[in-house]
Amino acid sequence: MIPGIGALAQDTLWCFSQVKGTIEIGATEADIISTVEFNHTGELLATGDKGGRVVIFQREQESKNQVHRRGEYNVYSTFQSHEPEFDYLKSLEIEEKINKIRWLPQQNAAYFLLSTNDKTVKLWKVSERDKRPEGYNLKDEEGRLRDPATITTLRVPVLRPMDLMVEATPRRVFANAHTYHINSISVNSDYETYMSADDLRINLWNFEITNQSFNIVDIKPANMEELTEVITAAEFHPHHCNTFVYSSSKGTIRLCDMRASALCDRHTKFFEEPEDPSNRSFFSEIISSISDVKFSHSGRYIMTRDYLTVKVWDLNMENRPIETYQVHDYLRSKLCSLYENDCIFDKFECVWNGSDSVIMTGSYNNFFRMFDRNTKRDVTLEASRENSKPRAILKPRKVCVGGKRRKDEISVDSLDFSKKILHTAWHPSENIIAVAATNNLYIFQDKVN
Repeated sequence: MIPGIGALAQDTLWCFSQVKGTIEIGATEADIISTVEFNHTGELLATGDKGGRVVIFQREQESKNQVHRRGEYNVYSTFQSHEPEFDYLKSLEIEEKINKIRWLPQQNAAYFLLSTNDKTVKLWKVSERDKRPEGYNLKDEEGRLRDPATITTLRVPVLRPMDLMVEATPRRVFANAHTYHINSISVNSDYETYMSADDLRINLWNFEITNQSFNIVDIKPANMEELTEVITAAEFHPHHCNTFVYSSSKGTIRLCDMRASALCDRHTKFFEEPEDPSNRSFFSEIISSISDVKFSHSGRYIMTRDYLTVKVWDLNMENRPIETYQVHDYLRSKLCSLYENDCIFDKFECVWNGSDSVIMTGSYNNFFRMFDRNTKRDVTLEASRENSKPRAILKPRKVCVGGKRRKDEISVDSLDFSKKILHTAWHPSENIIAVAATNNLYIFQDKVN
């Protein structure tokens, strides 16, 4: 177990560390954060937004005079990853919004990441430059070509020191392979391939080949009127490069093995919880749709998030989850109004901590929830500027459903449904979490850190 990260969610005192972004009032639609992702070491943290931008934060080194204060995350690089486009064949606008970011493990001094909007996946290289070449023979210092007739001597170009510059360059563009909107990308453990999934198909790509991909799942029916479900998320197994899972809008998860056949239309395992007929309602199908699926770091479990719950499944048991956590059960009575304001279609994500012992997911009113798998305790915390003093300890929040409301509780009727935590990330080896609240990125860490 990673030292310090197996600590219980309830016993971990979470402190405010930083908040990035402008106050909500001045925010535009383009500033809304749409994905958050730590790299494999946790030294870098990337966010993507609806305006197609990627911002990378780097963790500062610990300072000698403040040993107790772990390094803060500061802006390392910002670049425009995607631009708005127009599909003339379908007369459709293609948004620039970044749907997902996935880091590749670092192999050399540069960093690589994948980012995707609805249609196009891009591979970016982020590298540092602190020297520049000078003394070209065929160009002048401004970079213009010189007249060869004026060149009488040969010079040896030299590298001169310059201010550190971080450059982001697109190395590969993987386009034109999806008819529907891409909802997930996942890097394979062989680090040679990755997959991209849309509503009806999953494609497998090689990092070196941009003009073709292999279709590994296709659930599109011959007649679109017979369509009963769509793919909502997909992810590769962390250690077995032949295995992946994908979830559906019907609340089911399919585990596929690429060794079985080239087209994984027949799944190896099918995870589904039988529905309790007494709970059946008009909203049953909508709220059972899975919005996120994640393998545990160990590869033994899968976590899924639907509208009201987080479930943990053992890969060896398909008929029901081994753990079910209620995220905001108090919203059951509010489903009608949540349907009318479209909130019922919100897609919440979920994450594991580094040792798979605690899981985290978001809710409304800028609340996010943590569930300790060992003690079965849970806690509700809030991302807000009100308690954003450095090292301020987050107070657990409680929602009161009916009857008398205590002083520190918030009534279910006064929750703000426009403030929602859809995207969160957990540092791979420490108790540091990043929470996206509209256009702000909150970073919290445990008191020990």
